[in-house]
Amino acid sequence: MDLCNKTVLITGAAGGLGEAMAIELAARGAKLALVDLDKAKLEPVLTQCIDLGSYVKSYETNVAQEEEVISLFKKVAHDFKGLDVLINNAGILRDGLLVKGTKEKITHRMSLKEWQAVIDVNLTGVFLCGREAAAHMVTLGSGGCIINISSISRKGGFGQSNYSASKAGVAALTVAWAQELAKHDIRVNTIAPGLVKTEMTNSIKPDFLEKIAASIPAERLCKPEEIAHAAIYLLQNNYMNGRIIEIDGGLRW
Repeated sequence: MDLCNKTVLITGAAGGLGEAMAIELAARGAKLALVDLDKAKLEPVLTQCIDLGSYVKSYETNVAQEEEVISLFKKVAHDFKGLDVLINNAGILRDGLLVKGTKEKITHRMSLKEWQAVIDVNLTGVFLCGREAAAHMVTLGSGGCIINISSISRKGGFGQSNYSASKAGVAALTVAWAQELAKHDIRVNTIAPGLVKTEMTNSIKPDFLEKIAASIPAERLCKPEEIAHAAIYLLQNNYMNGRIIEIDGGLRW
């Protein structure tokens, strides 16, 4: 895919991976629909992309709400007169043990609220955005690409029952959609990052983060720009379909 003048919708675009991908795409001449729950936080990203010469608009949307997602895609299709790429990047963490305690007393259970919040954004949000993007791409008849963001935690992460389940679901959706949508010339792939230096990891205690980094063969956390480079590759390589690319510095073998 030649990215120049292609319309790309990015969810969770206000920072971290979303911001890095937006900047890389803007530099290649893509038109950008930047989506986040807090529109005000999109302004710095919007400005950077405009400075790079990109046509950009921002949208405030909760990807876990069906009506908001349907409205979003209608607005984007109207504003940009088309849709070529969706990057399903919005996601949250609510880490915690399934249960905590002793034989004498269970002191904590992961609440349904903690479970559902992550599933709603990380999995249902991906489903809703993917469904609406595919519907518009099929109707337009010009093909397109969907990139989902999973995680190496999809294989199971300590204290991440909700997050791991959501990211495993995203990986499964990717394969199913790639098979279903290929006849419409729509490709679907996933990036599964390891630990990336973003606001999420900044909340981890520095000494613990150092120990984590030391356990990675690359001996450092991934940079958001390195995930953005992978997204560019997936978009430009027209034969990549239904695949999950792990970018983890060798953390998982």
